[in-house]
Amino acid sequence: MAAANATTPLGPDAAPALVVLAGATGDLGHRIALALLGRGARVRALIRPGSAARPAVATLRAHGAEVLEVDFDDANALAQTCAGAACVVSALSGLRDVIVDAQTHLLEAAVAAGVPRFIPSDYSIDFTKLPAGSNRNLDLRREFGRRLDQAPIRATSILNGMFMDLLTGQAPVILFKIKRILYWGSVDQPLDFTSIADTAAFTAAAALDPTTPRYLRVAGEVATVRDLQASASAATGRRFRRLRAGGLWLLKLMSRVTRRLAPAPNDVFPPWQGMQYLHNMFTGLPKLAPLDNDRYPDIRWTKVQDMLTAKKVTRAARQPGN
Repeated sequence: MAAANATTPLGPDAAPALVVLAGATGDLGHRIALALLGRGARVRALIRPGSAARPAVATLRAHGAEVLEVDFDDANALAQTCAGAACVVSALSGLRDVIVDAQTHLLEAAVAAGVPRFIPSDYSIDFTKLPAGSNRNLDLRREFGRRLDQAPIRATSILNGMFMDLLTGQAPVILFKIKRILYWGSVDQPLDFTSIADTAAFTAAAALDPTTPRYLRVAGEVATVRDLQASASAATGRRFRRLRAGGLWLLKLMSRVTRRLAPAPNDVFPPWQGMQYLHNMFTGLPKLAPLDNDRYPDIRWTKVQDMLTAKKVTRAARQPGN
């Protein structure tokens, strides 16, 4: 169901809503901040002490955001920064010390300040449908979600599948050099992809919408491997083929072996974590349904082909002589 007027929930003459945002110097958080400002909200971006010199901070201030340094272990100071907010949004990225511990501090501060709504840093496939132990990072989100559900505050998680921006990088499914689409399992398994920019735009709209439910699910495009093949071929003008690396059992085994040989326990996204995520997606278990793409009609969703075309133009512009 669409929200009629998410950006002005208190009426056209109401003062702009204040949104407190944690993680605003990261890629997603920065985009959320700019999207909120673009919708007329006031943004109070919380940054760690010593982060003020980062270029993203200057950009936020230039666009009108209030930037505050705060120690997440200082409960009183953190609660004061949340005072007056209509919603607290987390775009924090990390492991247990961030997703569980720091977000718990932020949640407690929001409750202490009387903030009515909280959006956690989920932004993923539907981990509520996955078995425990199948994905380390999503297990941490599930653990924090249990704490969030017990808190006296309304919560909304944004689930967006995989960031399609990663398809040619951190999650190398589209292999440009050899013109292949890498996959495991079924070639016809529907997969959910959303651009980082679209996820940020949707999150900003949801933060200003007091009627959001516990979960909102969006996908800029639902695509099978066949669809990815067609999109890559159309975007590049070159024929892409499919490369089936094996069954899902093999991908699961690869993630376990890789984790044993190169555990990298302090890395947020080690190679084996990406394998876990792809395995989750190709099983079909965390498929997003129903989708809430139409909730905010002003958002125009980026398709995989659009993203690949933009990347092709960018690469061409960087070539010598251009």
